[in-house]
Amino acid sequence: MKCAVISFTCSGGRLAERLAGELNQRGYQAENWCLPKWAGEFPECSVWDKGLSEWCGLRFQDCSGLIFIGACGIAVRLIAPFVRTKTKDPAVVVADEKGEFAISLLSGHLGGGNALAREVAEILGGQAVITTATDVQGKFSVDVWAKANGLLLPSLVYAKEISAAVLAGEKIGFSCPYPVDGTVPEELSGGEAARLQIEVGVRRSKRPVFLSRSLVIGIGCRRGKSKAAIAAFAEQVLREQNLAPEAVRCAATIDIKKEEEGLAAYCKEQGWPVRYFTAEELLAVEGAFTASPFVKQTTGVDNVCERAAVKASHGRLLVRKQASDGVTVAVAEENRRIYFG
Repeated sequence: MKCAVISFTCSGGRLAERLAGELNQRGYQAENWCLPKWAGEFPECSVWDKGLSEWCGLRFQDCSGLIFIGACGIAVRLIAPFVRTKTKDPAVVVADEKGEFAISLLSGHLGGGNALAREVAEILGGQAVITTATDVQGKFSVDVWAKANGLLLPSLVYAKEISAAVLAGEKIGFSCPYPVDGTVPEELSGGEAARLQIEVGVRRSKRPVFLSRSLVIGIGCRRGKSKAAIAAFAEQVLREQNLAPEAVRCAATIDIKKEEEGLAAYCKEQGWPVRYFTAEELLAVEGAFTASPFVKQTTGVDNVCERAAVKASHGRLLVRKQASDGVTVAVAEENRRIYFG
């Protein structure tokens, strides 16, 4: 997590300096900021000599966590113009100058504010102040669990409905196609008859699904294929196989396709990074694949899309090679597990 720590006084600066240093040792990317009047006291501190509102706006864009050393009122006033939605806002934590309390102020669950507050409190020897209801009552928190497992929420509304039901003592159903590590919480013992369900998977459904971003789409194409042509067929395959595009983690292909503008443009539009492999790397992938002498002659490997998808996923082939008008598509799914802490 990239964090920004800011203080407003000399005593706050000493605390911030210690905090940022320890956070960096723990694997965070923490940058310590102070006001110009304290620059001489903290030579390694980044100095901000413009308006604090501008500083806050920039940090909302480039940081996952903001830590204010000072009064809650200062933090609230500074972040207020930039707060948008809990799915995008960074975690905001406020610690007092003595380090007695670390308050999770914003994005406690999805943004990781509660976890960050606990870490700050541990470093400073203080007390984390957590006010989210599920944490206070020691109940299962669906959004924290989903984030920890890399699952996409069906919607914030549905997540809130589940949390409200959990707090009311209602049992939630749970179904998952993957191996589960840890103990499934008692709150999720409602079974198939439960009114609300947590269903994990990669397929579209009329029911809310917590999507696992564990799919890799392998794509091959003739030289010069347009973005529109690649998009039309890739989306057709996903639709016909009832797979959610949001569950795709990345795309994969052979390295000689690096210059294919249509392929690169489509994957960029989808937000999919592209993994490129050499023919030798693809040939080394074990498994039974749909061989093509023509593809072997032109690329040096008998199949691009299937082998690339399996190589990038380190998993199993879910959809074998589909072909149409110079575009080939295959889908693989990584071997994954679901965890309960």
